[in-house]
Amino acid sequence: MTGAKTAVEWLASVAPDPGACRWEWERNPLGVALLPAGKAWDVLILPGRLGYPTLDVLTRVLDRPGPVLVDFGDDRVGFFVAPGTAARWVGTGIRTAGPGTWIVVPHPGRTARGVRWLVPPDGSGTLTDPALLELAMHEAAAGLAGGGDGGGGGADG
Repeated sequence: MTGAKTAVEWLASVAPDPGACRWEWERNPLGVALLPAGKAWDVLILPGRLGYPTLDVLTRVLDRPGPVLVDFGDDRVGFFVAPGTAARWVGTGIRTAGPGTWIVVPHPGRTARGVRWLVPPDGSGTLTDPALLELAMHEAAAGLAGGGDGGGGGADG
């Protein structure tokens, strides 16, 4: 539970009121809180059809990518990347969350209904390198275009 506690502190540190954020995670029946992007991280949001195979590629080349969220219907996968990435991102079909945007974030140590972690934060501040993420997206897209499923379509956890 130490890793989850550290992850809670890391995530809550970006909230205007970290104590209120922790309270929200404890009291909200969905187990989620709204957090501002653009401070400690930005989020690149891929369609689920591309996001899952992209995560598969990343996990083959990295011991551990940065935190990754998936939305309620597995329609969108969000990769946590360095602040400033959203402003510089030029890829089409990818949504970004940076300064001025808020995202729904589940408690990292519990199962939440709906939005959930595919790769929970470990509290260390590890983020996915956007250049590596882009390469993984290209490989995943090539796999999809080639008729393969890219190894995606679902997740354990």
